[in-house]
Amino acid sequence: MIKKLLPQLFIAFVLLGAFQSAEAQLFKKKKKNTEQKKEDKPKPGDIQPYDKVITKEAKTDAGLFSVHEVEDKYFYEIPDSLFNREMLMVSRISKTATGIGFGGGKINTQVLRWEKKPKKVLLRVVSYGNVAADSLPVHEAVVNSNFEPVLFAFDIKAFNKKDSLNPATVIEVDPLFTKDVNALGMPDAYRKQYKVSRVDGDRSFIESIKSYPLNIEARHVKTYAAGEPPSNQSTGSISIEINNSMILLPKEPMKRRYFDERVGWFARGQVDYGLDAQESKTVRYLDRWRLEVKDEDIEKYKAGELVEPKKPIVYYVDRATPKEWVPYIKKGIEDWQVAFEEAGFKNAIIAKDPPTKEEDPEWSPEDVRYSVVRYLASPIPNANGPHVSDPRSGEILESDINWYHNVMSLLRNWFFVQTAAINPNARSVQFKEDIMGRLIRFVSSHEVGHTLGLPHNMGSSVAYPVDSLRSASFTQKYGTAPAIMDYARFNYVAQPGDEGVALMPNIGIYDKYAIRWGYKPILDTSAEEEKPILNSWIRVHENDPMYRFGHQQVGDIHDPSSQTEDLGDDAIKASLYGIANLKRIMPNLMEWTTEDGKDYEDLKTMYGQIIAQFQRYMGHVSNNIGGVYEYHKTADQEGAVYTHVDREHQKNCMGFLQEQLFETPEWLLDQNIINKIQYSGSVDRIRAMQERYLNTILHLGKLARIIENETINGKNAYGLLEMMRDLRRGIWSETRNGKAIDTYRRNLQKAHIDRLEYLMTADNLGKLPDFGGYQKSTVVNTSQSDIRSVARAELNNLKSDIRSGLGRISDTMSRYHLQDALERIDLILEPK
Repeated sequence: MIKKLLPQLFIAFVLLGAFQSAEAQLFKKKKKNTEQKKEDKPKPGDIQPYDKVITKEAKTDAGLFSVHEVEDKYFYEIPDSLFNREMLMVSRISKTATGIGFGGGKINTQVLRWEKKPKKVLLRVVSYGNVAADSLPVHEAVVNSNFEPVLFAFDIKAFNKKDSLNPATVIEVDPLFTKDVNALGMPDAYRKQYKVSRVDGDRSFIESIKSYPLNIEARHVKTYAAGEPPSNQSTGSISIEINNSMILLPKEPMKRRYFDERVGWFARGQVDYGLDAQESKTVRYLDRWRLEVKDEDIEKYKAGELVEPKKPIVYYVDRATPKEWVPYIKKGIEDWQVAFEEAGFKNAIIAKDPPTKEEDPEWSPEDVRYSVVRYLASPIPNANGPHVSDPRSGEILESDINWYHNVMSLLRNWFFVQTAAINPNARSVQFKEDIMGRLIRFVSSHEVGHTLGLPHNMGSSVAYPVDSLRSASFTQKYGTAPAIMDYARFNYVAQPGDEGVALMPNIGIYDKYAIRWGYKPILDTSAEEEKPILNSWIRVHENDPMYRFGHQQVGDIHDPSSQTEDLGDDAIKASLYGIANLKRIMPNLMEWTTEDGKDYEDLKTMYGQIIAQFQRYMGHVSNNIGGVYEYHKTADQEGAVYTHVDREHQKNCMGFLQEQLFETPEWLLDQNIINKIQYSGSVDRIRAMQERYLNTILHLGKLARIIENETINGKNAYGLLEMMRDLRRGIWSETRNGKAIDTYRRNLQKAHIDRLEYLMTADNLGKLPDFGGYQKSTVVNTSQSDIRSVARAELNNLKSDIRSGLGRISDTMSRYHLQDALERIDLILEPK
C-alpha cells in the first residue's frame, strides 16, 4: 500500500515545491516592484521631470517669466538667460483696511537679482547706494562691504530643456508672497503703530500673478495679527492687499545727467568711492525719460532741426475716464510739446486712447510698457504723478498718473474763491463743461510735469511784480507764474475792471528752460563732460528771476519767496488784493451757492473755502517775519546764497497782520451766512485762526533767526525786542486806548500769554529730518538763548501795560479779563 502511495507523495512534494518556488518568485517580484515604486517617489526637495510639476492642468501666462498656476499653487518658469539680470521690485499697498488710508502708496523699492545654484534659486537684494568703477582698485572694497543679502531661497522644482537654446528653471513662488517677507509686506511704521505680531498664514493668499513682456505683477492679501488694529478691533487683525511689480531693468543703463540744485529736478544719489577726492562723495543724477536722437537724424539735430526721438513718451488715458474729460486730459499732456521743442525734439510726448478690449484683450495699464492716466473712483480731492525709475541711471521706465474723481471739487473750490469776484464763470458750484475742462487741462499739465522729472517750483511766482498780474497783455503772454510746476493756482490779484486778464498758469518760461536743461541731448560726451556745458546753460539766465528754482518747504517756512499758493513779489500787496476780492464775494455767497429746494451744504463748503483762502494770505505774510531768502549759487557766481528779509518789509508785515488778522476780521462774521450753516463754532474759528499765526510769528526757529539777523546786521535788522514790542502793543492796544475788549480780542490776548508761557518752558529745538530738502530746521537751545529772557521781559512789560490800562477801561468784562491776565502772568513768573 505504502509502495503504491510513494510515487503519488513524490509527485505531491514536487508540485508543492514548484508552487512554493513560484510563490516565492511572485513575492520577490512584488517586493521588487514596491521597492522600485518607493525609489520612484520623489523625496522632498528633489528636482522632478517638467511635466510632473507643470501638468496638463496648468494655467499658463507667458511673459517675462512664464507664470503657471497648478492646483492653487504658482510657479515661475525663469529663462536661464534672465538669471543675474537686475530687476526693480516696486511694492505698493493697493487696498487697505479702514483707518490706514487710501491705497496706491509706494511702500518699498529695491533692485533684485535672481541667482541660480545647483538645487536652489536665490533672490538677492542689490544695493546701488555705494559704488566705484570696476576698473579701480577700490571697487573690490566696495563689493566686499556691500554683500548682497538673500531675500528668499527657493527649491528648484524642475527644468524645462525642451528648447535647448532657451532652457528655463521652475520654482514655486507661493511662500514669497504668503510668508512674512518684510521687504514685500506691511511697512515697519504700520507694524509698530498697530502692534502687529505676526502674519496669519491661513488668512494670507495670492490674489493673482500676471506676466507681461517686461514685468510681473503679483497681488497678494496679507492678514496680520494686531494688538491695536485701526478698525474692526474685534478681529484682532489687519488685512491689506499688496501689489508687487517686478520690472526688468535695461541691459545697458541710460547715460546719466548730473543734478544741479539751481534747476529743480527729482534726483537720486550714490556714494561714489571712485572719485578723485580725499573723502567719499555723494553724486546725484536726474530721473528722466530716455529721449535719444535717431542715428539717421543726428546731422539734422546738429544743424538745429527738430527731430523725433527714437522712442517718444506716450500716455494712455484710462478707459474708465468720463468721455467729456478725455480731450482736456490729452491736451494737458501734449501741452508739454512746446517744452520738448526747446530740447530739440518734436512729437516727444503723445497722448493716446488705449485699445478697446476687442482690439487688444491683453492690453493692461499694469503692463510696464504703458504709462497711463488712471481714473480712480475715489472721494480724495487730488491727483498725483508718481514714476518708476532705474536706480542705476535715473531712467524713468513708466509712470501712472492717479486721477481721483473728486479733484474736480478741489478745482471748483479754488477757482471760486480765487476768481469769482471778477469772473462770472466761477460764480456757481456747478461749472460749465468747458470751464471745468480747462481746469482739468491745467491739472493734467501740472501732474505730467512731475512724471517728466520736475518737482514743485515754489520760488517761481515771485518773479512777477504784483501789479503785472492785473495786466491782460502781461498775463496772456506769461500766465500767472513762469512755472506751471508752482502752486500759483488762479489769479486772485486781478480786480474788477481788469478785463482780459489771464487767470491761470500755462507751460511757462521756467518749464521750457528746465526741460531743455534736463533733456536736450549733448552728443559725444560722457556724463562728467556734460557738467560745464550744463553750468553754462544756467549761467546765461542766472540773474533773471523767471529762471529761478525755489524748493518746496514744509514745517517752519524759512524762505518767504518760495511759498505755496502765493502770487507776485510782494506778499502784502498781493494779499490785500486777494482780501478785497474775498470781501466782494462774501455778500454774494448766498446767491452763488444756493438753490430753492436744496440745503446749505454748498454755502457751508464755500464759506469754509473763503476762510481757508484768507488764512493762506496770513501765512504768506507772516512767513516774512524772521525770513531768509535762499537763491542757490555756485562758487563761480557772485553774491550770497542766503539773505535776510529787509527790515522795513518785516515791520510792514507785522503791521499788516495787526490790521487784517489780530483786529477782529468782522467782515468774515456775516451772521446771515453763519446762522444757516452752524449752531456754534464761529468764535472758536476766529480764535484758532488768530492763535495759529500768532504761534507762527513766535515759532522758536523764527525767533532764533531774528536774533541771528540782529547779531549780524545790527540796526539794519528787525530785532527781537522791536518785533516783540510791536506784537504786544498791537494785540493789547486796548490797554492804551481804553476801548472795551471784545470776545475775539480777549481770546487772542489769552493766546498771547499762553505762547509766552510756552517760550518760558519750551524744550530745545533739534535738527529735524530734511525729507529730501523739503524741510529745513533751525536748531535752538532755548535755555541758553535770549528767547526765554525776552519772553520773561515781555510778561513783565505786559503786566505794566495791563495795570496801566485797568484805570482806563470801564467795561466790566474787559476788567475781569485783564485782572485774570495779571493772575495768569504771576503764576507763570512765580509758579506755586
